[in-house]
Amino acid sequence: MTGTEDIHADGVRATLSDVASVDRGQGLAGVDRLPDFFVVGHAKSGTSALNRMLKRHPQVFMPAGKEPWYFATELHERTPPRPEGTPTTLEQYSALFAAAGPEQVVGEASPQYLWSRTAAARIAEVRPGARIVAVLREPASFLRSLHMQLVETYVETESDLRTALALEDERRRGRAIPPYTYWPKMLLYSDHVRYAEQLRRYSDLFPRDQLLVLIYDDFRRDNETTVRQVLRFIGVDDTLPIEPAEVNPSVRVRSQRLHQLLHSVSVGTSPTSVRIKRALKPMMPTRLRRAVLRGARRRLIYAPPAAPDEQLMSELRMRYRDEVVALSEFLDRDLVTQWGYDRLG
Repeated sequence: MTGTEDIHADGVRATLSDVASVDRGQGLAGVDRLPDFFVVGHAKSGTSALNRMLKRHPQVFMPAGKEPWYFATELHERTPPRPEGTPTTLEQYSALFAAAGPEQVVGEASPQYLWSRTAAARIAEVRPGARIVAVLREPASFLRSLHMQLVETYVETESDLRTALALEDERRRGRAIPPYTYWPKMLLYSDHVRYAEQLRRYSDLFPRDQLLVLIYDDFRRDNETTVRQVLRFIGVDDTLPIEPAEVNPSVRVRSQRLHQLLHSVSVGTSPTSVRIKRALKPMMPTRLRRAVLRGARRRLIYAPPAAPDEQLMSELRMRYRDEVVALSEFLDRDLVTQWGYDRLG
């Protein structure tokens, strides 16, 4: 590929020489600002807490709302039900960072970018100088926590983890997909734990000094030290006070049927859902209705997680031992011992 060949990002054209001239996310035609760094995942590994703590730093700008996941194009299968929408063009994506000050470092956190097969290459096309932060968690505990989150957010309807894992082959064929799921590929659980493969997608495109890999255990044990490490990595003052944060704790859904009923009332498009929302609208504005539904979920549906199924957890660790070995070799860090995979039967 020469310096005059075109690259594309959802309809935005630019030459590679244009991209090379981008300074602090500026320079592409029609685009004012793009991130200097990306927190690429994984979900349920501290990324939301890290995002919130970085937002509090005066020299860092991160957009409001949920993760944009703009660069994970293969995951744009169905539109997620969120008021702010999802950017579909580079101009829309760039607009998320329009309020950043010229002295601020700009970032965003989309946990989907690590397991996405397209995100690394698309980020590298438009931001080759970006810094990449990944957070990884021991596979069995990660999948258990991820499954609980997917049930909570209506992506998954099978509340038993073992059964959900057994459905993976069916779902890979496009069957047994829950009707409200806007991320069908998210239900392919084994794809999330290809850690070394996921990191290589970034290390093949970015210099290793632009890639920082964190381990969830370290972040959980000492938020402050880990966040200061990230602040140094993205080039801002790491000496300012840091307030720890805990975001999105795992919860168990008590009743899947009631959970789905409330979701249907909230975002459903069936005739019954539409009639209920139409009846509630004069009495209860949209914002208040959403607040009431959130309160009902907290009181009636969500409960602290049950104890893990230790037999299943052991089986998962046996299944993913080779992945942990490969990750240990990639990072030159003995996660086999740290995560107890050396003690498997």
